[in-house]
Amino acid sequence: MSLLTWLILVPIAGALVIMAIPREREELHLPLGIALSALPLALAGYLFYAFEPVPGFQFTESVPWYEPWGISWSLGVDGISMPMVLLTTILVPIALGASTGIKNRRKEFVANTLLLEAGMIGVFLALDLFLFFVFFEAILVPMYFIIGIWGSDRRRYAATKFFLYTAFGSAFMLAGIIALALAHSAQAGSVSFALADLMTVELSQGTERWLFAAFALAFAIKVPLFPLHTWLPDAHTEAPTAGSVLLAGVLLKLGTYGLLRYNLGLFPEASVDAAWIMGVLAVIGIVYGAVVAIVQPDLKKLVAYSSVSHLGFIVLGTFALTSGGLQGAVIQNVNHGITTGALFLLVGMIYERRHTKQISEFGGLQKVMPIYAGFFLFMVFASIGLPGLNGFVGEFLVLVGSYATLPPLAIIAASGVVLAAIYLLWAYERVFTGIPEKEENKALSDLSPREIGLLAPLAILVLVLGLYPNILLDKIAPSTEQVLDHVEASTGYEVPEPGRLGDVFVAGDGR
Repeated sequence: MSLLTWLILVPIAGALVIMAIPREREELHLPLGIALSALPLALAGYLFYAFEPVPGFQFTESVPWYEPWGISWSLGVDGISMPMVLLTTILVPIALGASTGIKNRRKEFVANTLLLEAGMIGVFLALDLFLFFVFFEAILVPMYFIIGIWGSDRRRYAATKFFLYTAFGSAFMLAGIIALALAHSAQAGSVSFALADLMTVELSQGTERWLFAAFALAFAIKVPLFPLHTWLPDAHTEAPTAGSVLLAGVLLKLGTYGLLRYNLGLFPEASVDAAWIMGVLAVIGIVYGAVVAIVQPDLKKLVAYSSVSHLGFIVLGTFALTSGGLQGAVIQNVNHGITTGALFLLVGMIYERRHTKQISEFGGLQKVMPIYAGFFLFMVFASIGLPGLNGFVGEFLVLVGSYATLPPLAIIAASGVVLAAIYLLWAYERVFTGIPEKEENKALSDLSPREIGLLAPLAILVLVLGLYPNILLDKIAPSTEQVLDHVEASTGYEVPEPGRLGDVFVAGDGR
């Protein structure tokens, strides 16, 4: 078995080990789960080290699964998927480490989290569309239970809404996958679900547009893209801290990843035609999410709506169809996962102390929790996009890249940066500045060593990716250039100058 197969199977094996431990030994479930989640992280670390900055898929493996239907266990990783696999394996042990407050059915919680990790990694590695769909749907089950069992008061409503929204979109994508496989059978004489084979299928303009819409709907719900976002605030608000971290950090990225990998890869002509439509929806999401975040009285909902806004930048960069846009979209997937995951961790830490997320219930916390306030402000600056921190790199590349092809949208999107500063800094002012007036806030304890240990790796990544983004950009660039080359070769589209990133920002030498 290849390294990629082990990356999927190890978390599944870990979940089975956890379930085999007697319920009475609950003191073992969480520590062992964290230890087991470190194994995929070690594998992903080696994957990052051994990954070559060249176009094409690496560490590939393809084993026939059901030959009559042309289904195979086909895995591979490139510069678009590798960063997401690494991010997933980083966030899972941190999410588990933040779950000490979960006492009820703890072993089931740990097992579901590990199964969720396996499914998420599988989505990023699958090169067979049937296999991709299996993983894409499989993650719904553990996430449904994580929200529905260990969430807050309205957890069942939020879990059901999350499940139904995603399943609705997936039904259309499944129909599109089957249609592509049948079209390949008609043209090549054999059924195949392999991504490489389906990229060669010739489609009429009308058919390609309908299939593009089917896939785009499924991914837009997952992002979520305006106006399909209404499930997200409920899911975030009701989910436990670990659920919110993984939902914002990884699950939402399944949508942005799918748009880049499958919509641009399988339907290049329709992608070019729909660029303005997708860009407009992305910009509406950027502005709408930011404006709604400003008026939120609930700190967790504020961070949730900030995700709607920030993910709009990723979609805009994707459909800018430029080197800067695509590279910005990929690295912003990672950056958003780090900063927003950290913000949800911080919200969960204060909720454990005060059992409220209402901004009006706080005030003056920097007096009693200076370390906590420092981490929060640091992540706020990163989320805003302060130069020198990771959030700046992705947003800069997206705005530069999208200005080359969608200049009015890029200009409007830039307002999202200003609005982000408004809602995040205003929230910080209300929660942390001044003198604590409520008695409950005066006695709060600052971060424990365990909590600092959870936040410190994310803070380090914020600095590393902010000061030296080429550590990822060098590995990302060949794959995004390959996507653009495919779009150009399949359509009459030409990447405009200075749309090529080399004319604006040279990833290879850091200029």
